[in-house]
Amino acid sequence: MLTLPDFPWDSLAPAKERASAFSDPSLGPAGSGLVDLSVGTPVDPTPEVVRRALAEAADAPGYPQTYGTPDLREAVAAWFATRRGVPALDPAGVLPTIGSKELVAWLPTLLGLGEGDVVGFPRVAYPTYDVGARLARAVPRAVDSLTALGPLTAATTPKLLWLNTPGNPTGQVLGVEHLAKVVSWAREHGVVVASDECYAELDWRPREPGSAEPPTTPSVLDPRVCGGSHEGLLAVYSLSKQSNLAGYRAAFVAGDPALVGQLLEVRKHAGMIVPWPVQRAMLAALGDAGHVEEQRARYAARRAALRPAVEAFGLRVEHSEAGLYLWATAGEPARRTVDRLADRGILVAPGDFYGPAGRAHVRIALTATDERVAAAVRRLA
Repeated sequence: MLTLPDFPWDSLAPAKERASAFSDPSLGPAGSGLVDLSVGTPVDPTPEVVRRALAEAADAPGYPQTYGTPDLREAVAAWFATRRGVPALDPAGVLPTIGSKELVAWLPTLLGLGEGDVVGFPRVAYPTYDVGARLARAVPRAVDSLTALGPLTAATTPKLLWLNTPGNPTGQVLGVEHLAKVVSWAREHGVVVASDECYAELDWRPREPGSAEPPTTPSVLDPRVCGGSHEGLLAVYSLSKQSNLAGYRAAFVAGDPALVGQLLEVRKHAGMIVPWPVQRAMLAALGDAGHVEEQRARYAARRAALRPAVEAFGLRVEHSEAGLYLWATAGEPARRTVDRLADRGILVAPGDFYGPAGRAHVRIALTATDERVAAAVRRLA
């Protein structure tokens, strides 16, 4: 019988009830109502350029292409070139997906992994990497480094290794040297590397001196990482965060055309197809960098307001170089921190959602309105 972990957010119900009951009239409007910073769901409007493209494609009586239209796949390749420093991505190695979570959950199965096959992922990580291994009846294995895998045998060498950069929940960015080492090792041992890069456009590290552009989070497909060959590599990306498209379920996987072709064959049989209007909306989003910069500025302002307030409350923020979260600790069990923040009407996610290694941390999301973030800042003062 298939065994899956409990859905972690269900355990937050008592803390949510506690936070929702908060009331402090001395704080004015900031003193009432829940400030929910537990889930990274976008709250800002979907860009007009994207909504218009969706509406114009609404007359869609026929079946869409599982592979995605050629112009969409070419747009993804162009986006990688202009935004991620990945030239010459073959559009044949691009496949739209129904959001990134379904791809993460089903990738081991789509790749043909099964009983006894090992799937590796970070020790502090998005729970769906573990769930995906279990769905395939493979062996989930949380590891922090290649050496943590120990002596490698046919039974212990992973068939699939997940990377997550920038990381969720930690916001840690893996550098070119680190990624290149992983890719080299994986190729030596015949391991497929899948890199979840969904927060890449939200990099908060300092800009290079004299540069007007934000720093670029390295992709596993970057030629400095992979030597110009995408063999054995997949990069996963979602438009949910950069373009407020969580409700559209708009994402893609890109990399090795042979691997993408394998995924495509299964997905055609299974009917895993991104709807035609959503494909058109994706095309519009990928071609408009302006709305991405606007959204990035919104999150940067919320982060600039929230981080010092969190630190003044007594939490230490670690990593958090990129992404939509502050990864913070008070040096106590995470649930104790969750309760203390709930006493201020603020709901956050305990780090144990992301594995035992996160049990002393909490994840604080930047995905709340400016008014709710301002309320949290006042309550933490």
